[in-house]
Amino acid sequence: MPSSERVRVEVSEHVATVTLARPEKHNALDQAMFAAIVEAAEEVAATAGVRAVVLHGEGPSFCSGIDVSSAFSGDAGLNGGLDGTLMNVPNPFQRTAYDWITLPVPVIAAVHGNCLGGGFQIALGADMRYATADTRFSVMEIKWGLVPDLAGTQLMRHLAREDVVRELTYTGRIFNGTEAQQLGFVTRVVDDPRAAALETAKEIAGKSPDAVRAAKRILNDAVAVDAATGLMAESVEQQKLISSPNQLEAIMSNLQKRAANFKD
Repeated sequence: MPSSERVRVEVSEHVATVTLARPEKHNALDQAMFAAIVEAAEEVAATAGVRAVVLHGEGPSFCSGIDVSSAFSGDAGLNGGLDGTLMNVPNPFQRTAYDWITLPVPVIAAVHGNCLGGGFQIALGADMRYATADTRFSVMEIKWGLVPDLAGTQLMRHLAREDVVRELTYTGRIFNGTEAQQLGFVTRVVDDPRAAALETAKEIAGKSPDAVRAAKRILNDAVAVDAATGLMAESVEQQKLISSPNQLEAIMSNLQKRAANFKD
């Protein structure tokens, strides 16, 4: 199946909606699905004017994780192999989660139904996660004798306590959206995650795209650099923004009490 049929990208009013579109399989991850998610991230990154992204799953689930029937039946490529040609990650499948982190604009994951294993890790790659109270989460890899390898170990540790991450990784137990918010994995529990995510994405899209992109760069680095480096990054980014066209437009639109007209 062509990747475009597995994952759809639609852009409207500076917001890209990325839809995992394998509903009959709860958007489970097989070789084609992995490839389609990466292609979608690349498409969004290459599309001018995108200022925010909503990532969601069509049908009953966000993503139920690995497609076991293909992963353990000789489906070529689902072997965790390393690729020395990749810039940011050693395993090409890690890009399904990590590409949302490196995407220069904010990503909001709208999560419902099952968000298990690889699906959970993909959601963790977003800047924010909105979920229903009854969403089913799990670091499920241990069930199959595996470890989370879609960047999950690097993403979980910045959101929850280390002992919590270890308990969930060692047991693979299922927890709901309410608990996920309490643990730090979910930003907001809402009845309609997609609608809430779109509302936030539109709000972000109405802000200076230069400032939003700069903020994401700083926040991405903040979890991996020392204080001195982080403080310097703030100063460098701020100097670039001050008196720039979009920064001046932000000032004038507020003073004149009108909608801003930012340029991408």
